[in-house]
Amino acid sequence: MSLIRFEPFRELDTLQREMNRLFDNFTPTERGSNGMAFIPAAEIYETPEAIHLKVEIPGLESKDLDVQVTAEAVSVSGERRSETKTEEKGITRSEFRYGSFRRVIPLPARIQNDHVEAEYKDGILKLNLPKAEAEKNRVVKVSLG
Repeated sequence: MSLIRFEPFRELDTLQREMNRLFDNFTPTERGSNGMAFIPAAEIYETPEAIHLKVEIPGLESKDLDVQVTAEAVSVSGERRSETKTEEKGITRSEFRYGSFRRVIPLPARIQNDHVEAEYKDGILKLNLPKAEAEKNRVVKVSLG
């Protein structure tokens, strides 16, 4: 019978490599590199009068975006197409990235979807979503025990 030496730090190193590989496979990136879709980052904040939403969508033109707003949610979808080409020392390298994406963002309050203001500049989509009148004046009574 042969003895096998147990080395706990080697086991931890192996576990760390496996965990890194697992998380690398599930990180949202462009479709094609690992099969996952691009998911744009979003930031939302609320004021008494409106909800303000910013969505980061670099590398697209406004004509490539489809923004739909309901009283309860905002849907942003589009298609990314980009090509990079580099030439170095007689070698040409070309990469294509493409794929469609869609993100639906639920809103914390009902809005007037017919009064939405939108701006798309430098890869940032900014939406000003005015609250519905019923939401602005809504008072909730809290019962104490």
